[in-house]
Amino acid sequence: MASDAPAAAGRITPAALLARKGKEPIVCLTAYTYPIARLLDPHVDLLLVGDSVAMVLHGHPNTLGATMDMMVAHGQAVMRGSSRACVVVDMPAGSYEDTVENAVASASRIMRETGCDAVKLEGGVAIAAQIAAIVAIGIPVMGHIGLLPQSVEKEGGYKIKGRSEANAEALYADARAVEASGAFSVVIEGTVEPVAAEITRRIRIPTVGIGASPACDGQVLVTDDAIGLTVDRVPKFVKEYAHLRDVVTDAAAAYARDVRSRAFPGPEHLFSLTKDKA
Repeated sequence: MASDAPAAAGRITPAALLARKGKEPIVCLTAYTYPIARLLDPHVDLLLVGDSVAMVLHGHPNTLGATMDMMVAHGQAVMRGSSRACVVVDMPAGSYEDTVENAVASASRIMRETGCDAVKLEGGVAIAAQIAAIVAIGIPVMGHIGLLPQSVEKEGGYKIKGRSEANAEALYADARAVEASGAFSVVIEGTVEPVAAEITRRIRIPTVGIGASPACDGQVLVTDDAIGLTVDRVPKFVKEYAHLRDVVTDAAAAYARDVRSRAFPGPEHLFSLTKDKA
């Protein structure tokens, strides 16, 4: 529940991120758990509790496996583990697209039960009314345009955006709609570089790129991708800053060897009849 969250006096606010437009780049990573939030919080401006959690932690083939209960539970965990970064929670597919009323109710539940700083929705022109209604009741919104993971089944896969003039114009319209609806920022995903850069120039709210452009006002990556924990294909737009797949594999193999050879546990890991600490 929201009452589990640490005091928010030192948190970076959506308004503060809005004021960063064209200034110091916004640093964003995903977080789904308490320990990862604790580790990332001192280094980032924004922690995104992304619906990518359905794939990364729950093994679903795409983000459509995310549910409201899932997003709330992970949002609560990240809030408990952070005290500085702005925390944004994704609204899962099916929680906002059909009606404005459903969007407002879903956003209200996420805010009420997690205590997060903002919610994120995918889409532009098509969901402008939903964004405006959520903002109108005092909930900050982060937009998301370009490649929309929640539309993967409808579009028949993950397709890079902005490669045709017509599609680029549609993206510009989406960006303007998100801005006009009152969002404080917008993610641009899977979009050709010149179009993402042009969107950043055209709108007055910060853009956060993922597979987009270095000209964006900030960048976001899935943390598991960035630290080398992804066990399947690593996307083209990812830079791996560590290779924890190897670390975890080597540690598990070493542990297995020690257990099978009875080298673990050793005397230093055991409790005696005398008083000692756990």
